[in-house]
Amino acid sequence: MSILTDIAGTQLSRRSLLACAGATALAGALAGCTDASTDPGSQAAGSIDAGSAEAPEPVEVRVASLSGPTSIGLVSFMDLVNSGEGTFDNDYTFNVYTAADEILPQVIQGGIDVALIPANAASVLYNRTEGGVTCLDVNTLGVLSVVTGDAAVASFGDIAGRTVYLTGQGTTPEYCMRYLMDCAGIADSVTLEFKSEAAEVVSVLAAGPSAVGVLPQPFVTAALAKNDALSAPVDLTDVWNEYAGDTGSQMVTGVTVVRREFADAHPAAVEEFLIAQAASVETVNADPEAAAPLVVEAGIIESEAVAAAAIPDCHLVCIAGEEMTEALSGYLGVLFDADPSSVGGALPETDFYYSVDL
Repeated sequence: MSILTDIAGTQLSRRSLLACAGATALAGALAGCTDASTDPGSQAAGSIDAGSAEAPEPVEVRVASLSGPTSIGLVSFMDLVNSGEGTFDNDYTFNVYTAADEILPQVIQGGIDVALIPANAASVLYNRTEGGVTCLDVNTLGVLSVVTGDAAVASFGDIAGRTVYLTGQGTTPEYCMRYLMDCAGIADSVTLEFKSEAAEVVSVLAAGPSAVGVLPQPFVTAALAKNDALSAPVDLTDVWNEYAGDTGSQMVTGVTVVRREFADAHPAAVEEFLIAQAASVETVNADPEAAAPLVVEAGIIESEAVAAAAIPDCHLVCIAGEEMTEALSGYLGVLFDADPSSVGGALPETDFYYSVDL
């Protein structure tokens, strides 16, 4: 691991530098969040009792996230907690899982308080628990890109007349692709061929110079690193913004939800988490190379080089409040139109969307 030297001549590891940056960003976020609470007298989710004379008792906040882009934005926050270099009013535990199916039952049973999960899974969870969770923020926008070795493919419209290889048949990648192809007016001329794993798509691209695929991060970055004949000329997040941006809708991969019972009982802890998460995302985006070792340590990506290269294209965010509501509700509406079961059979009610703005 490289060593950096500060202006006083003291040597700092990249881990220490990231932790310091995270602490600075957290302080700035805390200073800038005076408007985050709603009615000071309300104890509903998303409000803080600003007039309380006594600070709330510390609580344990159990956080679960998925091994992938939805966890990457948390690594600075996780490191501040695990290293003891951060100062928080509450106690945080973090666990990274490989599948949403490992997380959802624990949220339902009350074993997890905060979960970073796919956007559609959050809607399913909301419906399954009859409103038992609320969505704090969007943590990751789209992570899908068109990947090919064919220089003739420079825009989304250039896939017209092609066969496109991708994963996710009957799930969100398919629904998003079909929505965007409809918007672009090329749906009738594109054939989607599905593979069971991203590695199979990569193999097809390696075997055929003119083949076109759609891959998620960090597979995009890994594929390009191994095969310099490939490029990723089209980011589907940009395509979504082109066709749906005027509605406020955005292409969403991951969101952060909290159990409503926990949010109602501990609004100050929820606010602290949300502010720390926002600071962590800012820190990771600002210095991907410093964040990369923490991403590897957390078991999210195996290679520091791939992690550092992938972070800028993972669209890590912390979008809350009204902007989150517009972005997420529009996205879920697209999925609902494609297949109502993908969002749990019904679109969430307004109480699904947490009311605090960063």
